[in-house]
Amino acid sequence: MSETPNTPKPFRAAHHPHEGDPVFDLHLGGKMEITSAPLTGKEDLSLAYTPGVALVCEAIAADPSMTQHYTWVPNTVAVVSDGTAVLGLGDIGPAAAMPVMEGKAVLFKQFGGVDAVPICLDTTDTEEIIETVARLAPSFGGVNLEDISAPRCFEIEDRLKERLDIPVFHDDQHGTAVVALAALENALKLTGRDYATTRVVISGAGAAGVAIAKILIEAGITDLAVTDRKGVVHSGRDDLTPVKKALAEITADKAGRSGSLADALDGADVYLGVSGGTIPEEDIARMAPDAIIFAMANPTPEVHPDIAHKYARVVATGRSDFPNQINNVLAFPGIFRGALDVHATGITEGMKLAAANALAELVGDELREDFIIPGPFDPRVPGAVSAAVAEAARRDGVARR
Repeated sequence: MSETPNTPKPFRAAHHPHEGDPVFDLHLGGKMEITSAPLTGKEDLSLAYTPGVALVCEAIAADPSMTQHYTWVPNTVAVVSDGTAVLGLGDIGPAAAMPVMEGKAVLFKQFGGVDAVPICLDTTDTEEIIETVARLAPSFGGVNLEDISAPRCFEIEDRLKERLDIPVFHDDQHGTAVVALAALENALKLTGRDYATTRVVISGAGAAGVAIAKILIEAGITDLAVTDRKGVVHSGRDDLTPVKKALAEITADKAGRSGSLADALDGADVYLGVSGGTIPEEDIARMAPDAIIFAMANPTPEVHPDIAHKYARVVATGRSDFPNQINNVLAFPGIFRGALDVHATGITEGMKLAAANALAELVGDELREDFIIPGPFDPRVPGAVSAAVAEAARRDGVARR
């Protein structure tokens, strides 16, 4: 008689309400599952569980750093969301957000070799989210915050970064910013521009817009205006949140910009859209010659590529059915892979800039108007990004390994 019971089959419903639909069929029972060390008999059981596991527990109790060798912690990330800002869907709540978080975990594994666990929290309270994630942190090597609405996402990330000694990364902000910077670096090269003399307009002052603005300034952009529904975000307005006030000081105030989005676009070299809505064609037509347009809203770009190409030399979107997709999957798996590999205490601006530079360099001599950023299935991407991030972590003094 076998020493172990037959392995139970994974849960799969015999029939489901949307049977025959390929999307629902793929999601049946979820998109991921846990695998484990093989247990073929009593000896394996005694090593994996009692009594053998006690030796490992005692070793970790005596030296907590042993967690990095003898548990899943150093290669596992928590993907945490409250479901309030799911891409293209908005505030759909934690239950409906779970398929997206599962998808994120699958991307971590596929493109970075990182194990990830989707965690959807039944609260939108900032304090509760911070406390919950902090309490869960000993089980993970990093935290990827996902689809949490602004402005709460800024405080949640900042306070968790202060409290925890592991990487905390809000991908909606920084993943988008890293890939956008990588693509822009090559677009500037194509059009003969440099950071110091390029005028940039960003529509959308939420999570992605704020992060893109900050990373562009770090890269060397000096003339930058960010707009929201009421126009350019500048300190002369009396309706700004603390986040927007701080944003105004480092963008429009320094560049002397104000007015509407149309005013900001007049003569602008670069338009980056992370806002949704539609930009009138006549406003795009006011941009500088050889303009650069990244209309990244999904599923409907702020400027349709057909319109953008009338006035721009380089066009990118967030969609996979057009060239130059600004896709976060190019960044976050490699960023976490590199951070985890060196047991980083956090993710610095230098690590993000290094990731963007690594992505841009992969294009190399193939650079052209319809190829300014690698594709998500380019096998070189994870290794290049992770290596650059690990080196930057060492350079910035946050690497423990």
